[in-house]
Amino acid sequence: MSLAPSHGPVQISPEQLKARIHELAASIRKDHEGHEPHLICVLNGAFMFFTDLVRALDVPCTLDFMQTSSYGDAKQSSGEVKLVKDLQFPISDRHVVLVDDIVDSGITMNYLLHYLEGRGPASLRVAALLSKPSRRKVEVPVDYLGFTIPDAFVFGYGLDRAQYDRNLPFITSQE
Repeated sequence: MSLAPSHGPVQISPEQLKARIHELAASIRKDHEGHEPHLICVLNGAFMFFTDLVRALDVPCTLDFMQTSSYGDAKQSSGEVKLVKDLQFPISDRHVVLVDDIVDSGITMNYLLHYLEGRGPASLRVAALLSKPSRRKVEVPVDYLGFTIPDAFVFGYGLDRAQYDRNLPFITSQE
């Protein structure tokens, strides 16, 4: 089954994404001066943001990936977080930046922060491309935020619509 290409107006353009990501990278560089940050990508939704952020960062850093599941193909979180892929490398005494696509309810981010804090990083900060504060059930820190958005289902630029449309170069919503 495939979904016919159907989306509403572009919410965040490729140019806006690029400009904001360069600003976030500059903040991360400044905050981690003298340290090599260890960036962790939360798969699958953050992969495009992560890639562009790492390129814009332009400093020595190490990378890792983890994956959780709380949505499946649904448009809303089930509220139950499942760790699908764990880290490959230790983060003890590392300066970690956790990179995610969107902070919605805060449940998944809260789970990840507690999980990673238990591994003893020297510091742990969050970079999120998007935030929907109106949906927050658990308040979580977002140190590097791309854009605050209203409560709408968005997709593109790594975020999916039933596993489709991750490859769109912009962020949009359903018509």
